[in-house]
Amino acid sequence: MPSTVVPTLDRLAFGGDYNPEQWPEEVQAEDVRLMVEAGVTMVTVGVFSWALLEPEEGRYETAWLRRVLDRLHEAGIRVDLATPSASPPPWFASRYPESLPMTRDGVRLGIGAREHYCASSPDYRRAAQALASHLAGELGDHPALALWHIGNEFGAQVGQCYCPVSEEAFRRWLQDRYGDLDALNRAWGTAFWSQRYGAWEHVRAPRVAPMPVNPAQQLDYRRFSSDEHLACYRGERDAVRAHATGAPVTTNFMATTSEDLDYWRWAPEVDVVTNDHYLTAEAERPHVGLAMSADVTRGLAGGGPWLLLEHSTSAVNWQPRNVAKRPGEMRRNALAHVARGSDGAMFFQWRASRSGAEKFHSAMVPHAGEDSDLFRDVVALGADLGRLAEVAGSVVVEDVAMVWDWPSRWALELEFRPTVDVRYAERAEATYEALHDLHVTAAVVPPDADLERLARYPVLVLPQLYLVTDEAAAVLRAYVERGGHLVVPFFSGVVDGTDRVPDGPYPGQLRDVLGLDVEEWHPLRAGERVALSGDGDAPGGSRPPVGDVWSERVRPRGAQVLRTFAEGPDAGHPAVTRHDVGAGTAWYVATRLGVADLRTLLAEVLTAAGVAPRDLPHDLEVVRRRGDGVDLVFALNHAAAPARLPEGGTDLLTGAHHDGAVEVPAGGAVVLRVEHAP
Repeated sequence: MPSTVVPTLDRLAFGGDYNPEQWPEEVQAEDVRLMVEAGVTMVTVGVFSWALLEPEEGRYETAWLRRVLDRLHEAGIRVDLATPSASPPPWFASRYPESLPMTRDGVRLGIGAREHYCASSPDYRRAAQALASHLAGELGDHPALALWHIGNEFGAQVGQCYCPVSEEAFRRWLQDRYGDLDALNRAWGTAFWSQRYGAWEHVRAPRVAPMPVNPAQQLDYRRFSSDEHLACYRGERDAVRAHATGAPVTTNFMATTSEDLDYWRWAPEVDVVTNDHYLTAEAERPHVGLAMSADVTRGLAGGGPWLLLEHSTSAVNWQPRNVAKRPGEMRRNALAHVARGSDGAMFFQWRASRSGAEKFHSAMVPHAGEDSDLFRDVVALGADLGRLAEVAGSVVVEDVAMVWDWPSRWALELEFRPTVDVRYAERAEATYEALHDLHVTAAVVPPDADLERLARYPVLVLPQLYLVTDEAAAVLRAYVERGGHLVVPFFSGVVDGTDRVPDGPYPGQLRDVLGLDVEEWHPLRAGERVALSGDGDAPGGSRPPVGDVWSERVRPRGAQVLRTFAEGPDAGHPAVTRHDVGAGTAWYVATRLGVADLRTLLAEVLTAAGVAPRDLPHDLEVVRRRGDGVDLVFALNHAAAPARLPEGGTDLLTGAHHDGAVEVPAGGAVVLRVEHAP
């Protein structure tokens, strides 16, 4: 039996957040019966139980939780045991009011929701660690325990706190980072606007001010805030590990939806990389965003297996319009996460709550109960995952790579940028969708990835990498020299790690590898578009590529011009270039292309790099996981008509064997087992 990413779990993880404290004993007994019927292998317990586990300071009550774990263990269900630090109880805020977070404009937030704590608060950290230690001491040897789950979605509601406690912690963080005030002043460029600091106590949190606060200061505050949440996680993790429980420790990331945590710094701190993902229900193609989230998570796991800890069976409750999933969509969503590296599919939550803010959120057991189509679909999914046991531990086959960077996102979207229309997430999503439509699987890598990691991939795409360090620039050049194809969009490589523009023309550290200078930017007016012309226009006489939002005056310094602006402020000047460096090529795009035109350009890059885009139906998602001597080929049909996959093998979901090709039903899925030489 292959090993999953959770070592003591011998099957793919299937289950969800379980909150037995919301229900009487007779319902809890029914829960276990239904879990067994559904094929549940693991549940997450205790996420929001602080008020019950510690009803008053220093008095712990864990007997009820032990009874829950005993009941689950008797049924053969493993437990992902959470520390409940995401939601301190009312008594804590009353006793320690300074632990409540403060907004940037100085307003203290209240209680009655969740995540009402300042990550820098010493009182909060002390209490959270004490409770974690007590739980580990009491339950760390329980036979049901498979995984420790620290907190919940760190930074989801309060990414930055601006209270006096945080401000003092920020000063200490800066002292560790810069050493002395001279270094701080140089990094922040405080000669501008008379900001030079002469004493540490003069440094403040970047609260609301009459004009935009120093961008380098704001960028450092985002880094500091991410690190403060990480310190909270580390404190609880170490408190648990001190009891040598043996179970791995994790916390649930939100790979593409968190704007506040730099998960590249977090990933080495967890034993198992896990993720929460919820569809943007109104999106035209929500499965593409799901795929991107899964690929980013796999990147955080170094390309290896990871675990989906939360997604939804149907509608959520917190989007503007909470669209329910269509028949078959929950199954495709779960299998897509597994296809892209997850060793299981967990949900929020097991049973729908009858009270509270999330009572309209879908669950594995809906308010309609077990006699419902949704629960029958849950049971069927459990059976599907049971048939995929050999998928555990296999790795995803990746074709190309894409950089993902939180500090670039933070810095790019500060005030006083050339246009408000350039957004990091939009460019990352558009770039990813173009790759997805070419049916290539993307690895996601950090901006400071070493050369050996990058060299695995013939193509590397930088979606809006506004911030580039000298070290990263040197690695990118070496990547191209060794034969890689580097794709760089406009407004990339503009600043260094302190939001400082390097000497010389744009694009800073990247102009050498790109073989060009940018003399001036010409952001476009709202709705303005510019056509491109030149070699590589769309074939068959169709329209030429079109850009919007951005145009710029490019001066080639060795780069070959592939397309020029046909109109607009830079008519006649380069719009798309390529620069051969060593054995590879760097490509540059000087405007914002839509998904269709990005797809055309990236197809050209892939062809030049020797990567053949697959000729598959548009919304047939195909991903390959590889184990010892076998490939597991996932084919998920998101379209309303059947789709043909030109590959044969045995479908693990049905047992049917297909020679040479298989028809994937509309809205359906197949998982082919294909033998190959190990």
